[in-house]
Amino acid sequence: MLQRLDQPEAGVVASGVYAEGKHVADIPIDAAGAWSRRPGHVVWIGLFEPPHDLLHRVGQQLELHPLAIEDAGNAHQRPKVEQYGNALFIVARTAQMTEGQIAFGETHLFVGQGYVVSVRHGASASYSAVRERCESCPAVLAHGEDYILYAILDFVVDNYGPVLAEINKEVEVIEDRIFRRKHVSEYSIDRLYTLRRELLRLRNAVTPLLDVCQRLEHAEVRPIDPAMRPHFRDVTDHVRRLKEEIDTLREVLAFAFEAGLMRGQMVQTEITRRLAAWAAILAVPTAVAGIYGMNFEHMPELKWRYGYFVVVGGIAAVCIALYALFRRHRWL
Repeated sequence: MLQRLDQPEAGVVASGVYAEGKHVADIPIDAAGAWSRRPGHVVWIGLFEPPHDLLHRVGQQLELHPLAIEDAGNAHQRPKVEQYGNALFIVARTAQMTEGQIAFGETHLFVGQGYVVSVRHGASASYSAVRERCESCPAVLAHGEDYILYAILDFVVDNYGPVLAEINKEVEVIEDRIFRRKHVSEYSIDRLYTLRRELLRLRNAVTPLLDVCQRLEHAEVRPIDPAMRPHFRDVTDHVRRLKEEIDTLREVLAFAFEAGLMRGQMVQTEITRRLAAWAAILAVPTAVAGIYGMNFEHMPELKWRYGYFVVVGGIAAVCIALYALFRRHRWL
């Protein structure tokens, strides 16, 4: 008979026990130890930014290592996998797009005989969907803590995809703006730089996870059910593809950033050429006016009847010739 907790404890998202892939009961934290020691039973506890006293109570129930408990309370850990006796402590970084920026969070996982504990900090999708999917497939959930660990890691890795897709979409828009318009806004250049920096942070979160998945795949830190190893291999391949996509997208951003700068320099060069051409044209009447503005006594053409018309006509002819020359060379 299923038991349900009407009012979950603060910081506890879910706390249930499973046997043969089926949900047996929702349990309080203080009963987790007794349930985890029952043969064929797995306790699955989900916590979100739990207080320290709650973490210590979970640690006492499941005999978790004090150093791992201390790390789980500190949301500034690098992705890693550590072994404490027959138990594992795994750290994975999570990511979500929030108002055009990548918001990072962390998931800390305790995995041992008869239990899995997930501790979420910061930006992270709820693992309720993972729990529901696992409960809907008792045959695979019967693999116990190995399958739960795989399901959570696979969910974390899958959530990187929408982040990359949104960044890629924005990069395409900026690229189109750069190559179709002559003017490149300062915002586009700043945004390209910001996205490249965000991708570097995402790469730093994804890359260490590759080593974590590989060690789990090859059962280097804990015996893994042989039937589950292909699942961890699949997660490893997914992480590897994500890393390649991030590297490719960073290169695209670098090219777009350089193209934006070059387009800006081209616009500045074109403006400079136009100004230089007009300055050269205006220099002709300025020089003639300067000559006639000098205080010489003997300038024969000053008293010539057609002198004014000849000088103005000569200035116009030279200016028109220079204008045509600059137009032919595409300076104007």
